[in-house]
Amino acid sequence: MSETPFAPRFRFMGERSLLVELGERIDPEANRRVERLLRRLEQEAWPGIRELSPGYRSLLVVFDPLAIPPAELPGRIQALGAAAGEGRRPPAKRIAVPVFYGGDHGPDLAEVARRLGMSEEAVIRLHGSVSYRVYMIGFTPGFPYMGELPEALSLPRRSTPRTRVPKGSVAIAQRQTGIYPVESPGGWHLIGWTPLELFHPERRPACLLEMGDEVRFVAVEAREE
Repeated sequence: MSETPFAPRFRFMGERSLLVELGERIDPEANRRVERLLRRLEQEAWPGIRELSPGYRSLLVVFDPLAIPPAELPGRIQALGAAAGEGRRPPAKRIAVPVFYGGDHGPDLAEVARRLGMSEEAVIRLHGSVSYRVYMIGFTPGFPYMGELPEALSLPRRSTPRTRVPKGSVAIAQRQTGIYPVESPGGWHLIGWTPLELFHPERRPACLLEMGDEVRFVAVEAREE
């Protein structure tokens, strides 16, 4: 099976930022294309590149226009992305995340089960039945956006976001799941809690997870207090 041709769309987002779009929708393959380009650019370390910010299906390149003429940058990225090979990255981490589901740990689990027409046990089983790709880190430091959630668990975000979501909360929304690394506002459905420390500013790296990692959720005596 041949690889999908490297065919990005380029959009300048001001004088110092170029958005490289690598897919039409959020899916694992588009996200892998973003990761491959990110690793290639990190490996090349072009003078003038100031920051690389990956998203679901795009990469924002912040650059110094005095070091890299804006008119040249899309062509250079096109040539780099079309070249054979991938940027080096450490092997993707595979992490099992222990989760206490339901009760005070997952205050939305019962409502999620009711709206989906299944038991709480079925929600827990489905949530832990697949491996999730970390699409990106964002929102708050260390927050992993992961997918794809089984379609049977897909729900829109809460109509009224919470002003306070506890650190370690495991949540779902649409076809994604995530973990709140710090206490913050949030609009996802809280179904569990993990004791894992996803972000610590004095740790290196500070974030436990990074783009491309694989995560599985493991139930730990659901409803345990």
